[in-house]
Amino acid sequence: MINILIVEDQTMLRESLEKIINGQTDMKVIGATDDALKAPQLCSELNPALILMDVVTGKTNGISVAAQIRKNYPDIKIAIMTAYPEITFINEARKAGAHSFFYKDIGCDDLLNLIRRTIEGAGSYPGPANNEHLSVLLTEREITIVRLIHQGIPRSKMLEELNISEKTLKTDINSILNKTGFDSIMEFAVYTAVHDLIITEKQH
Repeated sequence: MINILIVEDQTMLRESLEKIINGQTDMKVIGATDDALKAPQLCSELNPALILMDVVTGKTNGISVAAQIRKNYPDIKIAIMTAYPEITFINEARKAGAHSFFYKDIGCDDLLNLIRRTIEGAGSYPGPANNEHLSVLLTEREITIVRLIHQGIPRSKMLEELNISEKTLKTDINSILNKTGFDSIMEFAVYTAVHDLIITEKQH
C-alpha cells in the first residue's frame, strides 16, 4: 500500500485528490494539510511513502520544505505540483531533490501512474513527449494562447482577449497538445519558454 501525504491549500483540490487516491486499491491518503510548514512534523508522525507537495501553500514555499524533508527523511518520495507555468520551479524542485514534478491540469489516470512510477523510482519531470528538437507549426490563435500562458493570464481573461468560448479554448488547447505530443498545455508552455522556441505560423 502506498501511503500518501497531501500538502495543498485549496480545499476543493485537496479533497478531490483524496477521493481519487482513496479509490485505488494500492494507495491511500494517510494525512493532508493546507500548510507546507506542517509537513515535516506529519512525516515524523505518519511516515508517508510519498508526498504530493504544492509549490505554494499560503506564504510558504513548498519546494524549500521539500528540500528539508529530503534531508531528514530520505526514504520519502516527493512529487511537486503547481498550477503555474513558472520555469524556475522545475529547476528548484530538482535541486531540492524532489522525485517528480507535475501540473495540476494533469488527468486522473496520469496522476495515478505518476505516483506509481515515482514510488518505483522512475521520477517524472515535464518534457517533450517525442524528440528534443521540437518543430511546431501552430495557428495564429494557438500561438497567442501559448503566449498568454507565458504571461500568466488567467483563463477568464484569456477568453475575453481572444473573444472565444470556453469550449473553443479547450478545442484549441487539445489541438496544440495533439500537434506537439505533450500531455499538458502548461508543460508545453514551460518547454517553449525554457528552450526559447520561436513558434511561427505555417507558411503557405
